[in-house]
Amino acid sequence: MNQPNPAIVSQSAARRLPHGALLLFCLAYLLPGFLGRDAWKSADVSALGFMSELLQGTSAWLNPTLMGLTPENSALLPYWLGAWAMQWGPAWLPADLLARLPFALLLALAMAGSWYGTYYLARSPRAQPVAFAFGGEASPKDYARAMADGGLLALIACLGLGQLGHETTPALAQLGFSSLLFYALASLAFHPRTSMVSACIGVVGLGLSGAPTLSMLFLSGGLLIHLLDCPSEADERDTHRGLTVAVLIVCGMASSYLCQRLDLWHWKVEIPQASWVEFNGAMQLLTWFTWPAWPLALWTVWRWRRQLFNRNISRHLALPVWFVLVTLGSTLTTSAPDRTLLLGLPALAALAAFALPTLKRQVAALIDWFTLIFFCGCSFTIWVVWIAMLTGYPSQPAANVQRLAPGFEPHFSAWAFAIALVASVVWAWLVKWRVGRHRAAIWRSLVLPAGGAALCWLLLMTLWMPLLNYTQSYNALVEHTLEQLQPSACVQTQGLGPGKIAALSFYGKLQLKAMDAQANCPWLIAEPRADLSAPAAVDSNQWTLMAQVHHPADGNDTVLIFRRRLLP
Repeated sequence: MNQPNPAIVSQSAARRLPHGALLLFCLAYLLPGFLGRDAWKSADVSALGFMSELLQGTSAWLNPTLMGLTPENSALLPYWLGAWAMQWGPAWLPADLLARLPFALLLALAMAGSWYGTYYLARSPRAQPVAFAFGGEASPKDYARAMADGGLLALIACLGLGQLGHETTPALAQLGFSSLLFYALASLAFHPRTSMVSACIGVVGLGLSGAPTLSMLFLSGGLLIHLLDCPSEADERDTHRGLTVAVLIVCGMASSYLCQRLDLWHWKVEIPQASWVEFNGAMQLLTWFTWPAWPLALWTVWRWRRQLFNRNISRHLALPVWFVLVTLGSTLTTSAPDRTLLLGLPALAALAAFALPTLKRQVAALIDWFTLIFFCGCSFTIWVVWIAMLTGYPSQPAANVQRLAPGFEPHFSAWAFAIALVASVVWAWLVKWRVGRHRAAIWRSLVLPAGGAALCWLLLMTLWMPLLNYTQSYNALVEHTLEQLQPSACVQTQGLGPGKIAALSFYGKLQLKAMDAQANCPWLIAEPRADLSAPAAVDSNQWTLMAQVHHPADGNDTVLIFRRRLLP
């Protein structure tokens, strides 16, 4: 017997956001960060380097390398997508922009998967709001659409999605395919055939993107939840439930075999140390990375606990909880916790959406006021620092910029200023609309968090873009390095990481070769030791130190430039 449902939603509250407004809102968050910037250090530019090697034919497609270095993440598909985009894209577009286009589509896929996944979870019979004695409760489809809008807003509001969701790295590919798999498992009872195809694409794509273990865990747990969920009216279309599950099991086995043949299965588990430093770091990451979805998700678990911990499985709770738990377990046992935690955001956003029908008015008002103060303060700070960069007033922010980014020369961009001004005006209108008197929609508590996150991200990607390019890319280091080199067709490297190699090769147009006694390159670029001395592999009898080149915004990014004493 079903337990009482905590969701009480009227038809008037089940209003959805207009299609056009929602689409423009998503584009305003998606496009900034993919357009008008250089590749950032170090994972972003490293991935660009592996893609370039594939494009030039100097690396095997089944084993991407960068001057003999292998990627930290054993992935294939993300590098293929970037290389194909650069190969088939129009020549008049910059190559690094072409490489980002597939990843922009992957972020759009993550947003779509989050919306449709939440929609079909909300369509589940046990997720429906309580029926009123005299009618007037929300209809199933309208309620599900409103909940899906709330889930998408919760995803965009997550602070951790900003930078990692706009980089050309395997983590973004994993996010897109895991979101597709999440949608497929959520809609399996409604559209079996479409869901099976989507699930197979999600599992294979997630495996080829470097996360075969997570793909198997997501799929196996999702199928078990699908089998244990009580049949309902929605399952009438799924007349062959067992066959559907069997097909997906075969698909998962095929994906596992493919990943094994391509050598994508690697042991990546790292047992965390039982120390306060490790615990504190993990808690800080979970707190800010998933804000504001995590408190709402916890509230969902508490308010819906009678259904979650009931002997009858409720798919609208069990499926996102499973995705979140798998992601949290992986986050605590991996060397890249932030990129792993990224995969749990769609499911966490879906859980956050189910908290909306249960929030009290006082709690919703508290969320609004906190969000308003926080994002107004952030946007005001961004504007003030931008004005200080251009005019020198206020003097303290201007001095801070010069201290943190010495040598940076700001310039005024009319387009960036216009876009930022329009976004700020829209934010002011949104705040006015939210505090005004209007019919309450269940997604109203997430409008300001999502709008504020999108506003600050857009302001950073317009007003601060030159500063971020200067500090977050290797281009300044590359420019200073090229100033020290005489025209040469060959440069050897020693100890450089993939990020610096990719930047020097892609943006510096240098023909780099690994250090070899048989090479006749007159120049050598090496990574220094901790005390900035020459590495032991560099023979002082053969090489003369010509310069130490530091990144102006990061003294830790330093390279040593040597010239051969005597050419053979």
